[in-house]
Amino acid sequence: MGKLLCKLASASSVSFLLLTLASARSQKARYYLNSFLYMFSMGVCSSLGVVYAVCLSLLPGKRFNTNYLVARTFYAMAGTLIGYKITVEGAEHLQTRPSIMLGNHQSMLDILYLGRVFPPGSIIMAKRELKFAPLLGQFMMLGGNAFIDRKSRSSAIKTVYQTGEHMRKNKLALFMFPEGTRSHMATPGLLPFKKGAFHLAIKTQMPIIPIVCENYHRMFDSKTRFEGGELRVAVLPPVETVGLTENDVDKLLDTVEKQMKERLLRFDQDLDRRDAYLAAHPSSQPSKPKVYGLAGLAARLIGTGKARSHIRHLDQISSEQRESLGQNQPSDYGLVSASQQGPRP
Repeated sequence: MGKLLCKLASASSVSFLLLTLASARSQKARYYLNSFLYMFSMGVCSSLGVVYAVCLSLLPGKRFNTNYLVARTFYAMAGTLIGYKITVEGAEHLQTRPSIMLGNHQSMLDILYLGRVFPPGSIIMAKRELKFAPLLGQFMMLGGNAFIDRKSRSSAIKTVYQTGEHMRKNKLALFMFPEGTRSHMATPGLLPFKKGAFHLAIKTQMPIIPIVCENYHRMFDSKTRFEGGELRVAVLPPVETVGLTENDVDKLLDTVEKQMKERLLRFDQDLDRRDAYLAAHPSSQPSKPKVYGLAGLAARLIGTGKARSHIRHLDQISSEQRESLGQNQPSDYGLVSASQQGPRP
């Protein structure tokens, strides 16, 4: 049995090494490598989360910092291995307590930006099914997070209001995805918001803190590409709810949704301006794609190859964006920076 395990370990190590080397020149190899590194980081951090939660529960008032420690550990680990750098604008607004933080939900990669922004003294409202996930569910329960049964409206409402009392008592911030599910949009946009978070904000008179992560379809689409790079997140000023009543739920929802959409589109306009500058200064554009993280380390050893595959990669993104829009648009729609484009052969 021991010899068999040694052989399996050796074979796995060789396979991982070959995949890492291939990732320097192959988008598909990077997708598989970075997907593995992401899930590996989640597994490690879930295990650490149980340890963090047990240790912090022994310290008065520290239990609710479990999510913060796990989030920062995950960002440090996955961000380094895959090669992500996330810059945050308006981080000072995260200090508001108690409050309800609302973020846009694009894909599973959102956990990475949460790892960057999640403040101490915060909890998450997650779907009930996660409670039974090995390790992840255990640390989430120990960390004081809330679980909601989306199949039962009465149970969901009860959970939301109980969570509000829990937050007020312990001066906590709560993070929620108001879209309720992943959008997987190729272009900047939001799915319709659900009202639960806004009912909670008005009932508890807690401020809402909108958090917006730029559209990252150019880097990740969950099926064919998983690239590292730089991401931007904006934390908007708190939206106060003091004095609002249940009659104001729709108005509050519209206000927050509008603010988040506008900021999401401004991120895209920033890329348009950068593209225009780089187009006017061709010499400032790199001749080959930049590769990040562990794949970037391999690229420094063996190079990234020709730019042709990178051009096909950009053309694929442009096609997906046009299809998403359902109409003719500029080839990159402001989502693919000229700084990432190599010269066409």
